[in-house]
Amino acid sequence: MSTTPVLAEALDERLLASTTAALDLASLYLGDRLGFYRVLADGDARTVGELAAAAGTDVRYTREWLEHQAVTGFVRTDDDHRPWDERRFTLPAEHVGVLADPLSADHLAPFARMLVGIAATLDEVVDAFHTGRGVPFHRYGTDMRRGQGAINRPAFTHDLVDSWLAAAPDLHARLRSGGRIADLGCGVGWSTIALKAGYPSATVIGFDEDEASIVEARQHADHHDVHVRFEATDAAALADHGPFDAVLVLEALHDMARPADVLRAARRALTSDGSVVVADEKVSPTFTSPGDDVERMMYGWSVTHCLPASRFDAPSAAIGTVIREDTVRELAAEAGFGHVEVLPVDAGFFAIYRLRA
Repeated sequence: MSTTPVLAEALDERLLASTTAALDLASLYLGDRLGFYRVLADGDARTVGELAAAAGTDVRYTREWLEHQAVTGFVRTDDDHRPWDERRFTLPAEHVGVLADPLSADHLAPFARMLVGIAATLDEVVDAFHTGRGVPFHRYGTDMRRGQGAINRPAFTHDLVDSWLAAAPDLHARLRSGGRIADLGCGVGWSTIALKAGYPSATVIGFDEDEASIVEARQHADHHDVHVRFEATDAAALADHGPFDAVLVLEALHDMARPADVLRAARRALTSDGSVVVADEKVSPTFTSPGDDVERMMYGWSVTHCLPASRFDAPSAAIGTVIREDTVRELAAEAGFGHVEVLPVDAGFFAIYRLRA
């Protein structure tokens, strides 16, 4: 049963706060793109002129950005009453991970890039609502592609092998000794790179049908001197590259137009005792309104990005971001998997499923 709707006055205050927060994210986006946070990450105090010189930006724009960051509490000043060109600004150490360290578990700055990618595509989303068609992933642009990769990079780097997959001890041990892994829907490749780092004796191949993502994935692997393969293709080609001891589908199943077909293709590509591991959104078991903040966020991504992107290919299951456990189990059964286990691990925003024949 629904609870009492938000009162008008409270809703008014909430929308005002949301607008302010959205503008904070826009300013965060500028700080990220312009390199301001990377310059400030060393903890040294800088004047407006010093930051502008280090970042190669105009002094007047840099002053306005720094003052906004100080007003919103993202950076600190040494003395608010000093003349603007003498005032010194510092990025607090406790904010470096959130804003400037791409490997920190606290790193949330990429959300701003994702939202900018969505904002640039909203006209097409409006059309999609009228036509029932979708918006192709590539139309969300570089900001969405890189933002999505960057937001998951810390978890993939630190948790994918030593926490998520370690929660399936037999599979973890098998991959430690070698074997073959397919990373299906690998995006810009951070998960594939993490898998090779965690399982150096294994053969690891990343698959994604987005050509731009695969180009970046190869660049990342080259930059980090990691020897993995990337293929710009879809799930239908998996069996041609198999068999695999494990096929991973990491925060991608809900985005796929025909997820049961994808899981069916993954099953065909497995060894006789192989596993598919799915990491996808950890949401409430059932629809409840009003929902918690996680549910609000997931529906927000769904309305603006995941559902339109998944509907570009027709016919589409049109799952959207809010993929509940029952849905994963239904898709697995349809694809021919007889065993579905939710792995006993705290994976933050994700639930980790192991599928076996």
